[in-house]
Amino acid sequence: MSVVRVEHVWKDYMLGTQTVHALQDVSMVVAPGRFLAIAGPSGSGKTTLLNLIGCIDTPTKGDIFIGEEMVSRKTPDELADLRARTLGFVFQTFNLLPVLSAAENVEYPMLQRKDISKKERVARVKHYLDTVGLGAKMHNRPNELSGGQRQRVAIARALAGGPSIILADEPTANLDSKTGESILTLMKHINETERTTFVFSTHDFRIMEMADRVVSVADGRVVI
Repeated sequence: MSVVRVEHVWKDYMLGTQTVHALQDVSMVVAPGRFLAIAGPSGSGKTTLLNLIGCIDTPTKGDIFIGEEMVSRKTPDELADLRARTLGFVFQTFNLLPVLSAAENVEYPMLQRKDISKKERVARVKHYLDTVGLGAKMHNRPNELSGGQRQRVAIARALAGGPSIILADEPTANLDSKTGESILTLMKHINETERTTFVFSTHDFRIMEMADRVVSVADGRVVI
């Protein structure tokens, strides 16, 4: 059983008149409940691979499955629905809306979900802000929070929709060492207690050491 299957995936970009092979014949499987790191230097293709898994981009060739759903043949609307139901995202730049409070930022993605009532949204916002230790800051806006607190809001937002997979792109890159360590410890705790699958794109050795599996990428290929 797998939550993600990548089968012989290529991703090409045009750079002027040249074709750049960002990913070349990449295959990998992610089992449920993993704390997995896709590791590699800048330009290796790791973020491209994460974006493909996250249905933010589509492969040039090959197939990607999220659960049993084939991503590469879905329409943009179907991909948006799949992202909303199945995937949560944590970015290095937090991507919080500055005019909204912490609670409103967590709630915002759920507003498009007709299957989640207002009462359920409110309950989820409280639960996940409490989970990340920010229940007392729920009415604060991002500019009233530290970098680590903003990332905790981003984690709560990613979890609130009930995804089976959290995708994290360099989540500690804009944090100091101590704060980054606490964020990783929090994510690992959520992984172990809620069995949520985490997939990281990273070159942070702390994440690699904490991961139960590391997939190394170099020059667009998975390194065995």
